[in-house]
Amino acid sequence: MTLNIGWIGCGRHATQMLLPQLSRVGFSICALCDQNPEALKRTASHYGVRDTFLNWEEMLELKGLDAVCIAVGPEAHHRIALEALRRGLPVFMEKPPALNHADAQEIAILARKNRLPVHVGFMKRYSSGNKIAKNILGKEAFGRILGVQATYMTAPTYFEGAVDYSGFYLHHCVHYMDLIPWLVSSSFTEFGVRKSEPAPGKLLFHLNFECKNGVIGTIVMGTVQSRGTPMEAITIMGDHQRIEINNVIDVSWFRDPPFKVDDNSASLSETGDTLTWTPNFTVAANEDHKGYVALLEDVARGFNGESSAAPTIEDATEAMFWLERMIQELR
Repeated sequence: MTLNIGWIGCGRHATQMLLPQLSRVGFSICALCDQNPEALKRTASHYGVRDTFLNWEEMLELKGLDAVCIAVGPEAHHRIALEALRRGLPVFMEKPPALNHADAQEIAILARKNRLPVHVGFMKRYSSGNKIAKNILGKEAFGRILGVQATYMTAPTYFEGAVDYSGFYLHHCVHYMDLIPWLVSSSFTEFGVRKSEPAPGKLLFHLNFECKNGVIGTIVMGTVQSRGTPMEAITIMGDHQRIEINNVIDVSWFRDPPFKVDDNSASLSETGDTLTWTPNFTVAANEDHKGYVALLEDVARGFNGESSAAPTIEDATEAMFWLERMIQELR
């Protein structure tokens, strides 16, 4: 079933990461909206969209829309989502859903009241390595998850002029407020933070956490690494085994093999030795290792009333709660 959507936001992220995927998942762009006339005209021409709007409120009045998709900024996400829900329209929005937990919760309450789906763009759940790891963790063979070590770095590219970490928190750190609880199938219960700030705009912190199911761990985040190098690494520890995910694409499942040095008949065991996976980037197909296509496929299912694993506004509200807790600890 093709879904007729109104799309709000024609910035770089939307035009490079999200809009190109829509036709692959059954979305038809019926209307576009952006405050920048040049960006709006260029994007509408590229996708053959006739109905364009500089004002999102006018776009929501257009007849025939099945859903609204938003990729602008957290304050606008909140305002637009509420109005779309009041008009009976399902919503997909990029993360974060709002500037704070309270505003995200307001969206969730209205979505429940109006019985409408609201999905949020936590695409890291769909990144190749994270998806593979999640499936392994669901196997009986892995057993109980004991701990997590995660690193998710960036450079101080969020700052123009005066240093303000809010963009770093909202657009970068919020990912792991969703990803880690999803991987270990349990929400956080406790936080503790240690930080180093060698210069304004250069922040490094270690966040220690515990989850409801007893999983403990540390997340390292900050603005002191180059975006030109791999920035993500996750180790998930079990009893005599662990999963390592590097750069969202390389996965290793370390198990409990016997020592082989003194064994002349040593071979490789399907049940004990390490399993590894890395993608083939020479393949001609446009593979979706970051996860945007898979995310939007699930969003389409949710909009169509089908069973969907797409992150919901409730998931995003939980992530925003713990993001605010993290910021409080940092301050």
